[in-house]
Amino acid sequence: MAPRKNAKGGGGHSSSSSSGSGSGSGSPSTGSSGSSSSPGARREAKHGGHKNGRRGGISGGSFFTWFMVIALLGVWTSVAIVWFDLVDYEEVLAKAKDFRYNLSEVLQGKLGVYDADGDGDFDVDDAKVLLGLKERSTSEKTFPPEEAKPPAELEEQAPEGAETEDSYHMEEMASQDHPNDVEEMMHEQERSDPSETARDIDEPQQGAEEATHQDYAEPVYEHSENEGIEISDNTIEDSSIISEEINVPSVEEQQDTPPVKKKKPKLLNKFDKTIKAELDAAERLRKRGKIEEAMNAFEELVRKYPQSPRARYGKAQCEDDLAEKRRSNEVLRRAIETYQEAASLPDAPTDLVKLSLKRRSERQQFLGHMRGSLLTLQRLVQLFPGDTTLKNDLGVGYLLMGDNDSAKKVYEEVLNVTPNDGFAKVHYGFILKAQNKIAESIPYLKEGIESGDPGTDDGRFYFHLGDAMQRVGNKEAYKWYELGHQRGHFASVWQRSLYNVNGLKAQPWWTPRETGYTELVKSLERNWKLIRDEGLMVMDKAKGLFLPEDENLREKGDWSQFTLWQQGRKNENACKGAPKTCALLEKFSETTGCRRGQIKYSIMHPGTHVWPHTGPTNCRLRMHLGLVIPKEGCKIRCANETRAWEEGKVLIFDDSFEHEVWQDASSFRLIFIVDVWHPELTPQQRRSLPAI
Repeated sequence: MAPRKNAKGGGGHSSSSSSGSGSGSGSPSTGSSGSSSSPGARREAKHGGHKNGRRGGISGGSFFTWFMVIALLGVWTSVAIVWFDLVDYEEVLAKAKDFRYNLSEVLQGKLGVYDADGDGDFDVDDAKVLLGLKERSTSEKTFPPEEAKPPAELEEQAPEGAETEDSYHMEEMASQDHPNDVEEMMHEQERSDPSETARDIDEPQQGAEEATHQDYAEPVYEHSENEGIEISDNTIEDSSIISEEINVPSVEEQQDTPPVKKKKPKLLNKFDKTIKAELDAAERLRKRGKIEEAMNAFEELVRKYPQSPRARYGKAQCEDDLAEKRRSNEVLRRAIETYQEAASLPDAPTDLVKLSLKRRSERQQFLGHMRGSLLTLQRLVQLFPGDTTLKNDLGVGYLLMGDNDSAKKVYEEVLNVTPNDGFAKVHYGFILKAQNKIAESIPYLKEGIESGDPGTDDGRFYFHLGDAMQRVGNKEAYKWYELGHQRGHFASVWQRSLYNVNGLKAQPWWTPRETGYTELVKSLERNWKLIRDEGLMVMDKAKGLFLPEDENLREKGDWSQFTLWQQGRKNENACKGAPKTCALLEKFSETTGCRRGQIKYSIMHPGTHVWPHTGPTNCRLRMHLGLVIPKEGCKIRCANETRAWEEGKVLIFDDSFEHEVWQDASSFRLIFIVDVWHPELTPQQRRSLPAI
């Protein structure tokens, strides 16, 4: 089959770096049952394409989105940022941009659920989407490239962790609006004087808030402009795809639907109306980007009128803007406190209270205050019990905290009141799937996507629905994968990885010559017995070192792995068990330095079947060295070609393509898995791409 140029994108599958994608290979796949990524609002400000191939202008970012972005960041940085103040604002942004956190099975008590590849990673596009800076393109399927040359400070690795399909990673919560954007959207109503100077506090200039936050997010979440978005026409033939149509509103249809005019927020109480001229003057300064002047104006108003909710809210917004401009944690902490003060003042208008608390929660998340943000969300739901959007946000908040039972109760409550809420359905379906209630999850995922509700047209949902269908033998699975591909979520029906670099050669199977890593392959094959013997020694003397695959990739059987390198990091203790093997590999940086892969032994016992799944990224290739291979009964399928291992021989495949493994022999199968950087990645990309 003709190779094609890999488009960036594709919603990935579960597996990630950790366990097993690939047949026994080791990396987890998205195919597993768990849920993996979920929606998050995906939108794009002005760069070329977004993770799921969406384009478009800013649509409001959701509280939920910021809640997620920071939720993910906060897990790893909150202590440093909050307690020791060791990480400055710029660094937090850098992490938001370039860290892909390996958020392990959220739905099993750890963070992660919104990633289609199940690896739980949180990447640039995730942040863009969550922050409301991306929207799906209505005319083309695009897969944006990852940053080819991010700044040096972005070259850190994400924390090591298991990547699974069951991880809850927020991606496309289109229904949750960014508080400031909500304010803008709520102001859409006719004005008697269209001029800018006539706009008052209750009628802020449409898009002004968005522009402010867009400027802030662009350097953090955008892709490099020098990387084009491309999808080759020479995709692998998908002969098994069912052509029957699926009843899901197209992106165009969804966008053609007249937007519901949102009610103008009432931000002024009776007293504030008496000082409206002063408030308007200060607000105009802020809208024009004169943040310092606006700050002084609002501070003076707060000094003169300490009981004015609108003056206090304006001051909080100025502090928020100033924090973004200066990249200051301290200023941002002041803004968070001031939003709280504004919402707590007597006679604060209901709309102002809601906007203040939503923005407060978002910014708490930005600093890693996940629990505090959750408390703010809980307060919002208590104050506005009839707002199902807030309840949906709260449900995701619980999932991110690992409280799946509470999340499930929230979505059940929402569905009891609004049974056709697509957002609640897909999330409820995710939870059921993570609980291994595969058949039960299907109708919720399917109906949620078909609803066309904001936040439901996300690659993760398509993936998990297809995966669930595959597991129950429903051939419609590939129909959904195909639709996901058509919508720009996947590079192809077969290649459904999520964290990709545009333009890389894409084909399921590779030869050593094609990879350019012939010396590595020769070394592995020359020393296969040495590698085998050390693996067998570890098996015999330290069974506990081989850890079971725990990402729900197996339909049945026994499959374990012993990892020597992960995310480019050497496991010194593990290498004590296989010192010669580790010494041999030290010579090859293309594998030991591959921060998007692993090096490990993989043992699979008779009667094991690994579900079809895919790895998380197109940035690596996977080598399998046969060590102990039964004569019959062991095979691996990648895309639509099936092969078998041979002792002392290396098989090379791209695990971002769907693959599946069978072990029907009468004895165990032992292989050595070696991940390497995709040969077309530049040295700069290899240094700067975040770990997975």
